[in-house]
Amino acid sequence: MYTEAIKLLLVDDHPLVLESISTLLAPHYIIAGKVQDPDEIISRAQACQPDVILMDACMPQMSGFAATKTVKAQLPKVKVILVTMLTEATSISEAFRSGANGYVLKQSASEELRLAIETVLANKRYLSQKIPSQVREALEHDWVKQQDYSGNLTVREREVLVLLSRGETAKTIAEQLNISIKTVEFHRANITRKLGVYTTSELTKFALANGLTTLNS
Repeated sequence: MYTEAIKLLLVDDHPLVLESISTLLAPHYIIAGKVQDPDEIISRAQACQPDVILMDACMPQMSGFAATKTVKAQLPKVKVILVTMLTEATSISEAFRSGANGYVLKQSASEELRLAIETVLANKRYLSQKIPSQVREALEHDWVKQQDYSGNLTVREREVLVLLSRGETAKTIAEQLNISIKTVEFHRANITRKLGVYTTSELTKFALANGLTTLNS
């Protein structure tokens, strides 16, 4: 039986994922459309008038974050739930800044999608229950300026901070920035001294509060 004739539009560039989600939700909701090409989202949404759009966050032609901004600009009443493998705080923060109403991890979609749909239709934000506790804590609690705070980070320190906030290891950061692991550790020590914070959660809070989410921030 359909849940009050709620209509869904499914968006994912992988046909098997579309079919999997459709099979999961079809007994409970009306599947009004399935879209593989992000360029078709608006036209399909205008045609079928869905209540909720379930959208992949990582698509080759257009990210789900950018697509969400476009949808919300033209169809502000439609609820958007991003369905993704991305668990870092910066991605989740970007999703909600883009206008998403919900964020569900693909690995728990079968357990959480119905609850997520019901939650966003009740005008509440939904965040996957499988998001790591330290990431959730960074998202839900604002960064508080420490007494010995100094915000004068160098360009390289900002780059390291962005990658740290994504949960990257020193080894990965060193490879991405083409520097040594010891240099990464040196920069992290300077960052924590200047900001007065020491945990990855606190560093992430600072990065989110100051818009440092990409390497060109």
